Amino acid sequence: MSTLRVTAESLVILEHPNADALELAQVGLYRAVVAKGVYRTGDHAVYIPEQAVLPDGLIDELGLTGKLAGGAANRVKAVRLRGELSQGIVCRPAALTGTDLAGAAERGEDFAELLGIVKWQPPVPTSMSGEVVSAPDLLPWVDIENLKRHPDVFEPGEPVVLTEKLHGSCCLVTYTAATGEVKVSSKGIGAQGLALVEDERNLYWRAVRAYDLPAVAARLAERLGAERVGIFGEVFGEGVQDLTYGASALTDRPGYAAFDVSAVVDGQLSWLPAAELLEGELPLVPELWRGPFDASTVLAYAQGRETYSGRELHLREGVVVRPVVERWSPLLGGRAIAKAVSDAYLTRKGGTEYE
Repeated sequence: MSTLRVTAESLVILEHPNADALELAQVGLYRAVVAKGVYRTGDHAVYIPEQAVLPDGLIDELGLTGKLAGGAANRVKAVRLRGELSQGIVCRPAALTGTDLAGAAERGEDFAELLGIVKWQPPVPTSMSGEVVSAPDLLPWVDIENLKRHPDVFEPGEPVVLTEKLHGSCCLVTYTAATGEVKVSSKGIGAQGLALVEDERNLYWRAVRAYDLPAVAARLAERLGAERVGIFGEVFGEGVQDLTYGASALTDRPGYAAFDVSAVVDGQLSWLPAAELLEGELPLVPELWRGPFDASTVLAYAQGRETYSGRELHLREGVVVRPVVERWSPLLGGRAIAKAVSDAYLTRKGGTEYE
């Protein structure tokens, strides 16, 4: 999941091809369906992204009672309205009456707290939870922002690589060379600075043992001269999420594919290409394309069928795009990395989003 921010944005208004009373308000590369005539290109309004949970008062004010996702009908989710994909909500809440939205957009002001909006937290199944301990030395994963929200992360023509985004649960492994200690966590638990105590029933520990990740990490640490090594992979299959890739997590060997590596060398943390370092050591997420960055190319590759199984068993979740040469992004204030999610994935029925 990406970071939740509720911000003022400049709009580009486009015609809705299938509805006379509706238009499309574009924010970055996102488009949200709005009533016709409410906004004009260049206007500023508040953009509430997907996975935001709204308070009842705001839902009522926006006329969305009973129309949002989730058991409480309070979560923003991508929908198709008259055939057009609508991602997020564009609005001008009464609580911000008199606010200089253009100035707020320039400052990047976040209105989430003021409006009582919080980020949706998916439930954690028993197989993905367990006893935890403090892990201040755990190498954490990062939130990947959506390319549609931040289309300027990459320069036009910058060499990039696209890998398939698999729909599972992120497994974090940190290996400390001096002691041989291994810390295992998930994205959600790791974000709290916690690691999971080893348990043969736990999904992540079963994957770690099935693919002998401690031995892989030890060899990698020696090769790099690293004090600590982080290996990040997706655990997937039946029993994890609704997309399975032909694997099952109900067995001793759940599906697993590595997608990133970090290492601390001489006290400095670096992100390193998993494909180069782990080829022949671990299963890897598929590389779909590499070449000069073009947003339309990335968004096109986000669509289609999955390739991991080799059988196109179901829809593709999307892609992750990163520069061929790892770099820092001043726009994101961190790694230059983004994701693009397929329309079919966003609007599928009965989907799960466990972390």
